[in-house]
Amino acid sequence: MHYLADTNVWIHYLKSRNSFVEAKLRSIHANEIAICSLIKAELYHGALKYGNSERRQAIVAETLAPYVSLPFDDLAATHYADIRHSLELSGSLIGSHDLLIASIARSRGLVVATGNVDEFARVPGLVVEDWTSQG
Repeated sequence: MHYLADTNVWIHYLKSRNSFVEAKLRSIHANEIAICSLIKAELYHGALKYGNSERRQAIVAETLAPYVSLPFDDLAATHYADIRHSLELSGSLIGSHDLLIASIARSRGLVVATGNVDEFARVPGLVVEDWTSQG
């Protein structure tokens, strides 16, 4: 694995199938891209918020099926503590879910693929790529 694709990448893909995100996903083999349980939780929650939630949840499940889903484990927990401490000291804390996602990615040496570069770029030692625009 090389990438951890963030929630907003999947939302962008699900809303705009003919997009830059789709091109990126097609250009990289599925075994090089991971997701995590937090991302799944956010996407399933989003599917519940709108009409025809069962269909939307099925689409999410089908879309994510080819990708390995990583847990928040003990190694990620140590990275979480280090990242949070560092961000608190610098006064630049990020959102709680993004902090957990960053911890999983950094603990496994993965690049975070996101459209939320500004948030993730604050995390020391985390490599981030913008997958939602061609620029």
